[in-house]
Amino acid sequence: RMVIQRITDEVDDRTIKSFDLALVDEEDARRFHYTPGQFCELSVFGQGEAPFGIASSPTERGFVRFTVKKAGVVTSKLHSLKPGDIIGMRGPLGNYFPLDLMRGKDVVVIGGGFAFTTLRSLIVYLLEGGERDQYGKIIVIYGARTPGLLMYKEDLAAWEKRDDIQVVQTIDVAVPGWTKKVGFVPNVTEETAPKADNAIAVICGPPIMIRFTLPVMTKLGFQK
Repeated sequence: RMVIQRITDEVDDRTIKSFDLALVDEEDARRFHYTPGQFCELSVFGQGEAPFGIASSPTERGFVRFTVKKAGVVTSKLHSLKPGDIIGMRGPLGNYFPLDLMRGKDVVVIGGGFAFTTLRSLIVYLLEGGERDQYGKIIVIYGARTPGLLMYKEDLAAWEKRDDIQVVQTIDVAVPGWTKKVGFVPNVTEETAPKADNAIAVICGPPIMIRFTLPVMTKLGFQK
């Protein structure tokens, strides 16, 4: 069982919310361990359950974060809950990012829209896991249709101020006041041109974004 500690609206239209959860049982909390890239099944009593990628990093103590887009029965019910409410959780489940393969390499993280959840977990872990010197350059390319649909704005702003990570934000079409990149993620990735030598890339986003980004990565010298 998990208690909701905090709920944060991530996008302007309030269709995506982050839930910071804490395990009710202290023994369960001590035994719960996960690695960036994994997911859990969240259940709302009487409504069912659904899988969600873990958006927090194991280095962030005291809570587990899930970012939920309102889409169906379970997610709509989740969006109606408040801090202090109790929900169920099973996990962690699934595979995780190959952190061992990333050591000693540059890491290129490419994300689009709502699919940035587990990528946030990975980035925070790389930066805050106590092993930042084990990785080379960290390059993050993140795009959404509009500025209001970019999630984790506080994190993005904080990363931009650091000198050990390069953050490239882009939106599909220019809007007044936007001073960062404009263009689809595949095109901006080609413009950014991350070096493939001794690098590993992680890509997560809508299928169409991935489909058009993969040829760009091949052109840049990355191999599947």
